[in-house]
Amino acid sequence: MAEQSNRQKIKLVRLLEILQRESDELHPLRKEQICERLMDYGISCNTRTLARDIQLLNDYGYEIMQVMDGHEKVYYIADRSFSVPELKILIDAVEAATFITEKKTGEMIEKIASLGGSNRARLLTDNRVLFNARKHSNESIYYNVNALEDAIAGKRTASFRYFDLNEAHERIYRKEKQRYVVEPLALVYLDDNYYLMCYSSKYRNLCNYRVDRMDQVQVEDAPISEEAAAQRPDLAAYTEQVFKMFGGRREQITLRFKETLIAPVYDKFGEDLPLTRVNGDTLEATLDVEISPPFWGWLFQFAGEMTVIAPQSLADEYASRALSVMRAAIEAQA
Repeated sequence: MAEQSNRQKIKLVRLLEILQRESDELHPLRKEQICERLMDYGISCNTRTLARDIQLLNDYGYEIMQVMDGHEKVYYIADRSFSVPELKILIDAVEAATFITEKKTGEMIEKIASLGGSNRARLLTDNRVLFNARKHSNESIYYNVNALEDAIAGKRTASFRYFDLNEAHERIYRKEKQRYVVEPLALVYLDDNYYLMCYSSKYRNLCNYRVDRMDQVQVEDAPISEEAAAQRPDLAAYTEQVFKMFGGRREQITLRFKETLIAPVYDKFGEDLPLTRVNGDTLEATLDVEISPPFWGWLFQFAGEMTVIAPQSLADEYASRALSVMRAAIEAQA
């Protein structure tokens, strides 16, 4: 009796797998098709007992639908964890993310598509949008994330080697390949990159490292300090303040810009940023940012339509940088 009971349990599991994987509203399965699939697993089945098995699954809340196809009943599972539009959004996000390598992109898309069943999987993978994403090449980023998550969860220090890339795409390790030992607080995803936010007891401040630039990440036995644990900020506020995760001095500044730039300002600083209209088509915004190369790069793309008006020292620095750009352009053409 025990063996017969186990065979029935396995049969129900396989039956549910087949319906989840191969059926949907547009692709219902006939009893004969389901029995054939079960036979492929070495499980005997006939159409008479199959109806009872499907009813048993329905009794336990799996919602296997049955409709008439001509004079024959057909079956499918309509309720899925993700709809096609939801799966499409996830696939496009993976495709567009630069920190996910080409190899891992393909693997993840296949897994995501399979959540919709085999028929929807073909539809989703056949209609992939190929973004012009410059994929990173560090395949170990997934192991890095896993190790760092373990360190954060266990409140332990972590160590790694940190590198940059030269013009030949070779790794140039910082600190002559000496290991960085850090007190990790959180992993932050921002602007297509993962960053490790950690506390530096030496400098008594927060610092950030790109996870795709790490090598040989290890979780250490030493716990993070009480001082570090107390420094974990509100992540939403922190990522808003740290402009693109590049270090720099933090200042409260006021920007003046044309009305046509409201959208890019909201895109960068959030739609809850208060704006003040100065005159007909000019607005101002006061906010806290990290003054860094990415900040200047963002600001200069709106040359002539956006400027810094406070503090005066930063307005002077902006003017000085603008003059330097003009001189460099003139010298390059001489």
